[in-house]
Amino acid sequence: MPSGASLAKSHEDYVNPYEVGTYAHFEARKDYPVTYDTWTNLELLPQTNPSNSWLQIDLERQRGLLMNGEKVVLDYPISSGKDSHPTPDGKYKILEKVVDKRSNKYGRMYDSEGQVVNRDANAFEDEVPEGGKFVGAPMKYWMRLTWDGIGHHIGNVERYPASHACIRGPSKTMPIVFSKVALNTKVVVK
Repeated sequence: MPSGASLAKSHEDYVNPYEVGTYAHFEARKDYPVTYDTWTNLELLPQTNPSNSWLQIDLERQRGLLMNGEKVVLDYPISSGKDSHPTPDGKYKILEKVVDKRSNKYGRMYDSEGQVVNRDANAFEDEVPEGGKFVGAPMKYWMRLTWDGIGHHIGNVERYPASHACIRGPSKTMPIVFSKVALNTKVVVK
């Protein structure tokens, strides 16, 4: 074991003891879990499909995992619900998949001249200006987890909880995740 391998990751002399490219190395990086990087098991990814995949969402680490059985296929950053709109933990199944979806509740409000007047509008609470319109926030590669509006989709991924309870994922990763799961695929949020 290299000198410094037994030190805490926060120690300046810390040395990652695992082989570069392995999942153990990725998790042992000093910047994990806050990194924006995604780890991919290139050998297992082509073998992963809706018959053997499931998702795990780690709210504490703000990471999403595409799993094949008990093996990690992808480990990617997510942004879950903020304190005022927390993402509930629990066991779910994907109830709906839509590639090009927009929110019917959250989005932007425009005035009659097309100028944004509210960047964080709630269509159920905020009044649409006369002649204006509400445009729902894009939620591409939508995977619905609850019938009251919580899902996993492409969105801004801050490295902290920042959504209205949905689980946002990166634009480069979500199409892959979407393609590897199906309706009724298990999703564990913890």
